Amino acid sequence: MARNRLLHFVAAMTRLVEAHPGNEALLMAGALPLMRDLVSADDWLPEAMAAAHPRYYQQHLLYGDPLDRFSLVSFVWGPGQKTPVHDHTVWGLIGMLRGSECGQAYARSADGTLAPCGPELRLLPGDIDQVSPTFGDIHVVRNAHDDRCSISIHLYGGNIGRIARHVFIPDTGEVKPFVSGYSNQLVPNLWAGEPA
Repeated sequence: MARNRLLHFVAAMTRLVEAHPGNEALLMAGALPLMRDLVSADDWLPEAMAAAHPRYYQQHLLYGDPLDRFSLVSFVWGPGQKTPVHDHTVWGLIGMLRGSECGQAYARSADGTLAPCGPELRLLPGDIDQVSPTFGDIHVVRNAHDDRCSISIHLYGGNIGRIARHVFIPDTGEVKPFVSGYSNQLVPNLWAGEPA
């Protein structure tokens, strides 16, 4: 089952986006149990997609839908690494696979600056978080550990490596556009030899 876990997720997610094109609420609701199943066991992620960098967090593409309807990435955190405050512009599910990460939501104030909104959320293996422009899309995320790697699996409602997004400077409200790309330039066939 371990070798088929990713393939089963991709096949089920493809059927889901075909059944509910563009319906964020139904896609997120249908994807939630698929993500829970995917991160319920830490026995399927290839080592190449779990590789940390000593200075930068890594976003490895696991699967990109050919029509850009969804993408799946492994987010690998080295010790103490964190993101800037950023958005996604599409819905997303974050499933914790290994270690732990902390996320702090941000909201825009009347004067245009950004401030933390609510308590910091800590994810442990098997936990799921959600982001969306419809209910909260701006946050900062960090590895909860200063002495080891953490890995989360992210599902997005688009090809996150190609989407124009934003980094925010909280104190000033300054917005900087960016496109993240992926840490792995050549994507391996993660299910070579496996039946469809």
